[in-house]
Amino acid sequence: MTDTLATMNKEQPEPKRSPIRRLWVFFPLIVFLGLAAVFWSRLGYDASVVPSALIDKEVPPFDLEPIPGRDGKGLSSRDLKGRVSLVNIFGSYCVACRSEHSFLMTLKRRGGIPIHGIDWKEKNPMDGIAWLRRWGDPYTLAGSDPNSKAAIALGVTGTPETFIVDEKGVIRYKHVGPLTSKIWFARLKPIVEKLRAE
Repeated sequence: MTDTLATMNKEQPEPKRSPIRRLWVFFPLIVFLGLAAVFWSRLGYDASVVPSALIDKEVPPFDLEPIPGRDGKGLSSRDLKGRVSLVNIFGSYCVACRSEHSFLMTLKRRGGIPIHGIDWKEKNPMDGIAWLRRWGDPYTLAGSDPNSKAAIALGVTGTPETFIVDEKGVIRYKHVGPLTSKIWFARLKPIVEKLRAE
């Protein structure tokens, strides 16, 4: 009887695995290798350097009212001609804007380049001026953009962002994230100096 069972077991072939089932064994390895390739390609990538469709194009038209409570006029695209300048997108709600603000004040004290501000999407119209009075006002001109008119035209994705605009009103560089002394001297200042020399 035992011999009969052994013989029957030998005669029955093992079920064959389909090629598709065999591939599933390698699926986790394929996914891992794909993710590893993506991460490898992003090593050294700087998220603050964001390509913009507006680089080397004239600033799109916009005309902003002054920040409520701030003396002086607002900011329009026409104001960005005549001198190389910075345009800084900020908001009182923005934690990263606070971290860059002391450097913007340092730039203002050094002089040499006008910094214009766009106060973007404030919930309370008076929050912008309260913030500037508390931390200092580095802006030559500043406009309020509660409805994102300028932000949409400039392709802004968040705060803070800073643009370098040349004397013809053409956007030459876009920086995403807070400005620091290190970023200024490594990236923005050389561009500003080159534009002034042209």
